[in-house]
Amino acid sequence: MAKHGKRFRQQFTKVQRDHIYPPAEAINLIKETASASFDETVELHIRLGVNVRHAEEQLRGTLALPHGLGKNVKVAVFAQGDKARDAEAAGADIVGADDLAAKIEEGYDDFDVVIATPDMMPTVGRLGRVLGPSGKMPNPKVGTVTEDVERAVAESKAGKVEYRTDRQAIVHLAIGKASFDAANLLDNYAAVMEEISKAKPASTKGRYIISISLATSMGPGINVDTTKATERDIFPDHVGDGVHHVHGRGQAAGVVVVAPVRGQAQLHVDVGFALHQDPVALALRPVGCVLVPGRVTCSTTSRSAISSSPSGSRTEKDGV
Repeated sequence: MAKHGKRFRQQFTKVQRDHIYPPAEAINLIKETASASFDETVELHIRLGVNVRHAEEQLRGTLALPHGLGKNVKVAVFAQGDKARDAEAAGADIVGADDLAAKIEEGYDDFDVVIATPDMMPTVGRLGRVLGPSGKMPNPKVGTVTEDVERAVAESKAGKVEYRTDRQAIVHLAIGKASFDAANLLDNYAAVMEEISKAKPASTKGRYIISISLATSMGPGINVDTTKATERDIFPDHVGDGVHHVHGRGQAAGVVVVAPVRGQAQLHVDVGFALHQDPVALALRPVGCVLVPGRVTCSTTSRSAISSSPSGSRTEKDGV
């Protein structure tokens, strides 16, 4: 075992080495073990049961973290003419063409993301040996080779991150800073796990998520429960929580929050009489409800619960 400093050993004592922590508990422990003099990055490492020797089982994609990364993402853009001006207007840190390529070949690497227009790929292609190993080579599959450079720059600056499996079938991602609120870190964690779960290759057999580990830049690894890999599992405390508002007209209709997810609340409404006459159903139609006999299933655009007053007016309750 590698030798570690006194600070690391002190933090390591807070972690039960053989214990598997629920996501929320692991996030809280991450904040406790972050003690460096700088704002440490929170790292997520997911080992998958995929065979990366087969192209169809290699994962690669992007997602936008709900609360970003907590850092200034530096973006380099290969573009010319109007596209270059669009990139600059969107906030790109450096924009160029052959001149930028020459600068990178000379050792310049002060950027986190590289974006290129399709016509610039012959120029960017010769930088493969430099950009490839660091995972910065533009790729149309993840939206970094595009004509819409303005949007690509804006998304990267807002916290869009790229993920992919390495040779050991592990996905490594930063999900924020140790200074983040625990709730925000958990939201980012949930977003990543939901994305990875949805990205499961159809050809993968057996156990998909083998292990999950969280750590800060300078802290010990914390093993996380692999069975809690969806938003419904990660936010169990919210299931069944929220509004139970019953209004009396015929047989009552109750509104219950079933499973809040990141940025959404899924609602089930049990309706005891004709939907077309029920004020709850009528009130909830505008937020995208599906009406079926005896039940209304809805999704809202914010983490809030919607209930109905006796008169049928809509009310919201935050913090669900």
